[in-house]
Formats: sequence, structure tokens, C-alpha cells
Amino acid sequence: MINSKRLIQLARKWQKMAAMKRMRISFPRSAAEQNSSIANKGHFVVYTTDEKRFSVPLEYLSNNVFIELLRMSEEEFGLPSNGPITLPCDSTFLSYVMSLVQRCMPDDLEKALLTSLSTCHFSASSSLGLGQSHQQTLIYSY
Repeated sequence: MINSKRLIQLARKWQKMAAMKRMRISFPRSAAEQNSSIANKGHFVVYTTDEKRFSVPLEYLSNNVFIELLRMSEEEFGLPSNGPITLPCDSTFLSYVMSLVQRCMPDDLEKALLTSLSTCHFSASSSLGLGQSHQQTLIYSY
């Protein structure tokens, strides 16, 4: 067992080392903290309706499809004050959209995707979720 004098000496040594290197002494994060909505540099975090986490590059914010998804999210779920942003789609759809954006989707495909998003969002909200499968059918048919 370490006596109290030795423990104080060790604590002071750690504090000096931290001050000299200008770094904070950090403890390993728990699984809950690692799974939080903190994003890597240059990314933002969103969740889908099936509670999957996505780290999205900030440059995707200039894409019209992501702008529309964020607008739909605000309409459906409101603006989050302390929680993460939830997009009104499932993880399969968001993966598909991200792959299209990453590969620089053509303008005509973007317009078709935006049209189907607005049409399917309206039908999903009016028919209590029946438009979700219709949404995937429309998107994958292009």
C-alpha cells in the first residue's frame, strides 16, 4: 500500500508533467462516452430512425439531398437542444445517399432523389409510416 506522502508526490509529479506538456490527464472513456455524438474533425454525427450512427463529412452539408434531409428532420423531430440529430430515414437509405454523394451523383439523379424524398415524406407522414418502403422502392429504381 502506498503511503499518503508518496501519493501526494506522485500526484504533483503528474500535474507538473501535464502542465509542461500542456496536456490534460485523461482517463479511458467508457463505452457510453465512446458511442456519444462527438464527431471526428471535419465531420458531424447523425442518427437514423433505426438508431444507427453515421459520421458525415462537413462538405456534405452543401449537398441538396443532405439539406433536404436535415430540413425534413427539423420538421419531423424538431431542433435537438442536447441530443443528436436524427434523420427521417433508415440506415440503408442513408448509406445509399452517402455513397451517391461520395461518387458525385449526376444532377438528374439528385433531382429525382429530391423529388422522391419530398413525395415519400409526404406519403409517410400522411399514412403513418407506410411510405417508408415506398421510399426505398423509388430510390433504388433510379
